[in-house]
Amino acid sequence: MILKFCEWLAETPWSIALHESRYGYTTVESVHVWALCSFLSMAVLLDLRLLGVTLRSVPVTTVIRRLLPWSKAGFAVMVVSGAMLFFAIPVRTYHSIFFRSKLVLLVLAGLNVWWFHSRTEPGAAAWDLSPNIPRRARLAGAVSLALWAAIVVAGRMIAYNWFDCDRPQSAIVNWAESCETENSER
Repeated sequence: MILKFCEWLAETPWSIALHESRYGYTTVESVHVWALCSFLSMAVLLDLRLLGVTLRSVPVTTVIRRLLPWSKAGFAVMVVSGAMLFFAIPVRTYHSIFFRSKLVLLVLAGLNVWWFHSRTEPGAAAWDLSPNIPRRARLAGAVSLALWAAIVVAGRMIAYNWFDCDRPQSAIVNWAESCETENSER
């Protein structure tokens, strides 16, 4: 069902125009990377503060208050430009094992952010300048750094065709990418 939608999307005039545009796709890709850099720089600063590595003299609540609006803006532009990149090449992207990995990692990163902001951050005023940041806050920062590093790597790998469906590959890769093979069509 998702593949059928992607095939339909690939045939729309807007998808074709964006994919075949001389400057459109590369502009959207550039915006995506710039937004990623904006978002990620804010997220890394906050995560490093939670780990007690940097900005130790600045209260955690101040760091959050100052960085969160910029982080949200970068994330919003990153999501919109990422959706446009998918829109330009939906079938190949749908089949990409790296794209699928990136989506799973994004969900995990979102859960980590939700967990931190709903469970840990409400008590931040009590440990704002403490040299001993609670373990759950340090854990949220470390998990965030690891997930975003993996998301960046997975996102970068989407561009490579090592595992494209038109290449010979193992059955597990064909299954993971929902590739239709002669054996699966029977």
